[in-house]
Amino acid sequence: MPHSRNRRSSRSAWGERSHVSRVMLSRIELGRSTPTITVLWKIATALEVPFSALLSGRQQEGVCVVPHTEGKVLFSQDGGFCSRALFPFDKPRRVEFYQLRLKGYAVEHAKPHPPGTVENLVLSQGNVEILVAGEEYPLTPGDAILFEADVAHTYRNSGDIEAVIYLVMTYAQTIG
Repeated sequence: MPHSRNRRSSRSAWGERSHVSRVMLSRIELGRSTPTITVLWKIATALEVPFSALLSGRQQEGVCVVPHTEGKVLFSQDGGFCSRALFPFDKPRRVEFYQLRLKGYAVEHAKPHPPGTVENLVLSQGNVEILVAGEEYPLTPGDAILFEADVAHTYRNSGDIEAVIYLVMTYAQTIG
């Protein structure tokens, strides 16, 4: 019983830090609920770990192919935003690579990442506006943007064509 009580109080503590309910955390831990991107970001921020540290993977040596069908894919609650990891979750790392998809006119708000986190985006398809700390940066295919992501930022598709963005996320420290 003491183990269960410690686990419950621990879940309460990081639930408060992440602003995710204890019930939701329990459901995720037991595999009874699949969290949205927003919920995972909240948990990762509260735990001060990279997003990828919350996803399991397999140990690989040398070359590693991540088949399209096996990559970790997460969706926003409304389904307008999709993030697909383009790297294996096999070891601690400072750099992560993602493909982001925004349906026509979709908007995704991102909370600040840990201090020292940098996002480097390249727009492959569509037209988007990236808002960083209240400033708007329009991008057309081929454009790239680099910014410190420890402030609130938003990805906004300004057209009806799905936008495809490639993101390299660099953390200040190796975590995971």
